[in-house]
Amino acid sequence: MCVKSLSAWSRLVLGAGLALASITVLATPKIEHWTLKNGARVYFVESRDLPMIALNVVFDAGSARDPKDRNGLAMLSNRLLNEGTGELNADRIAERFEGLGAEFGTSSDRDMASVSLRSLSDSKLLDPALDLFARLLTAPTFPAPSLERERARALLGLKQAKESPGDIANKAFFAQLYQGHPYAFPPEGSETGLKAIVRDDLVAFHARHYVGRNAVLALIGDMSLDDAKRIANHVVGKLPAGETVPPLPKVADSVPPAQRAERRIVHPSTQSHILIGEVGIRRNDPDYFPLLVGNYVLGGGGFVSRLTDEIRTKRGLSYSVYSYFYPLREPGPFIVGLQTKNGQRNEALGVARKVLARFTDEGPTPEELLAAKKNLTGGFPLRIDSNRKIAEYLTVIGFYGMPLTYLNDFIPHIEAVTAEQIRDAFHRRVHPEHMVTVIVGGAGR
Repeated sequence: MCVKSLSAWSRLVLGAGLALASITVLATPKIEHWTLKNGARVYFVESRDLPMIALNVVFDAGSARDPKDRNGLAMLSNRLLNEGTGELNADRIAERFEGLGAEFGTSSDRDMASVSLRSLSDSKLLDPALDLFARLLTAPTFPAPSLERERARALLGLKQAKESPGDIANKAFFAQLYQGHPYAFPPEGSETGLKAIVRDDLVAFHARHYVGRNAVLALIGDMSLDDAKRIANHVVGKLPAGETVPPLPKVADSVPPAQRAERRIVHPSTQSHILIGEVGIRRNDPDYFPLLVGNYVLGGGGFVSRLTDEIRTKRGLSYSVYSYFYPLREPGPFIVGLQTKNGQRNEALGVARKVLARFTDEGPTPEELLAAKKNLTGGFPLRIDSNRKIAEYLTVIGFYGMPLTYLNDFIPHIEAVTAEQIRDAFHRRVHPEHMVTVIVGGAGR
């Protein structure tokens, strides 16, 4: 079974270092788009390079839709889709996909739940794979024994996470930053929430959220437009139309001043994990590209970033230091993160804050700006060099309502960013003096 993480990929969009390369002409895929009668939106790219198809169906059914007393319901509903349908149990479902050479996967994050399929385009293999995939989407049985098994697995995962300073820091950071908002709660749920879930909760959550008006289908591969329309109708066209879920609650612009103090959590580790940040941006934010290019200089460019240069290269205070914007449906976080020895965490934290404050005030140098643009545009072909990656882009474009020309416009938008735009965006959107700070580690000065 292939299980993907859209949330991890989403972070790469704004934060990860990109490979060095140069390009003059980039052929981006042509995106076709239409809406089915039940409200499901379809995004399709024809690609004949390989006899394969890849599809993702995403629903507005992430953990932000969890009831307050059922944290983890979205995750379990998504994870248990392939545990049964009709007369088929999990083992027979897995055997059928394996026999057809197909890969089925599920994943969920704060905003969305995803169900994916990869298959050969030969109709003798594709058609039965699509049949089974459609059955799992529309009529999962959510067997009670499977719920108990997955609940136990999830609870064990929570217990193990308590031993990881990185996991502790991440959960504490989101909890402090998004107090009272659904984003405050981790997608993997809580112990009390998971224990409270019963099978009827899964059935009701699926019936409410896995509907046409809540669905986006991303489809790419060895098929014509007519084939794609047939597949779309077969896979998601049979879902009940349902109702669009209501908008998420608004995220406050910042944490109240009285709650901005550092939070230090003692943990028996030799290294401290530090997260600094604040509420950042939504998808489709007008400051997206200035912040993307600026963050590459600040902490998203790996070894060529200022944070790495000042904290790792010059002072040897940390092996890993980074920064990124994580845009979501509501504003996601801007995060600066690092790991360092307990005894030098105060020094490392001080340097990180100074680098952030200086960059917010001054922005990039001309040389840094030019290098960032070359790296971002040069690495862009690697982001769309496989059908799987394009399918993920189609998913995000469809789910967040981004323009169909996004892939075509990416490089021109990057090249158009100026140093003044970066300074202006960082000055308005990044406030070092108001950030949440979480430190997890053992004793140290």
